[in-house]
Amino acid sequence: MKTADAMAPWATANKLAWAPLMFHAAKAARDLKVLLAVEQAKGGATREEVAATTNLSLYAAGVLLDTCEAMDLLERKEDRFRLLPAGWLVEHDPMTRIHMDFNADCNYRGAEFLKESLVTGKPVGLKTLSGAPHIYEALSELPEPAKTSWFKFDHFYSDQVFPLAKPMVLQRKPKSLLDVGGNTGKFALLMGADVPVTILDHPGQLNVAMANAKAAGLQERVKGIEMDLLDHSRPFPANQDAVWMSQFVCCFGLDDIVALLRRGAQALSKDGRLYVLDTFWDRQKNPVAAYCLHATSLYFTAMANGTSRIYSAPDLIACAKKAGLVVEEDLSVGHSHTLLVCKPG
Repeated sequence: MKTADAMAPWATANKLAWAPLMFHAAKAARDLKVLLAVEQAKGGATREEVAATTNLSLYAAGVLLDTCEAMDLLERKEDRFRLLPAGWLVEHDPMTRIHMDFNADCNYRGAEFLKESLVTGKPVGLKTLSGAPHIYEALSELPEPAKTSWFKFDHFYSDQVFPLAKPMVLQRKPKSLLDVGGNTGKFALLMGADVPVTILDHPGQLNVAMANAKAAGLQERVKGIEMDLLDHSRPFPANQDAVWMSQFVCCFGLDDIVALLRRGAQALSKDGRLYVLDTFWDRQKNPVAAYCLHATSLYFTAMANGTSRIYSAPDLIACAKKAGLVVEEDLSVGHSHTLLVCKPG
């Protein structure tokens, strides 16, 4: 009989081997209210009680309860199941729910093509959602539920950190701000009352951002310019006091990042600053966060563009240097983000 320590590598390897099925079992237990039924039952719930509460067959309830016990989402004492902390997270934690939906709705089918994406440098898995060459051209037209899950994933992180970053930008009293890759305009709308903003992005996202600006009464303060951001022959609008790139540079390969930063630097006014706000895997406060960011890199490989990833801070600082920028300030923002404040070197 092998000891628990001796079995640990076997456990890790076989959790990976069965991860696709177990992932869907956990999500089914959440969506079919199995975890909730167990949580709400005083003193735990039997298979029969869960089946009756959820209108599932005794077979279906039993399969899900047993596999959730194996995943340490539930525990069983005699014939009654009780919710464990990890099960509570699957049922209630916003981040965990958003991660599960993002992977189920956006990435799961496309992940099958990860190996081909790694070999070709193209997001081969994107064909399961769109015929576009990269996901950024397709965001406004993704099929549901992928579209909703993608934007919930993206906004979950930006919505938390934008209010914290706002005063860091405004302290220099900029008279203009260029939001490169402004997406649906979340940061632009937050800043628009204080400084005129110009958003650069693909037409689909820009149309959404402009509609959001109009709805907020900021159509005179927030403008948009359609641009293929990877057309490096096209300069950014000049004389900008602030050039903003949030959760943006991770969407590109290193050569493109250098070119984008260089164009951003060339667009600055005499005393302007370029701001890079992003999540770096080596700057996280716990291993769970770093693990999630490494997993997010695989989304970029298979689904986004085949060449980008979540970078380390030294990777991005080296790109800034190649683009002729000096990192003037290196600031921690919120739980997981870093703000690099750059000036021309």
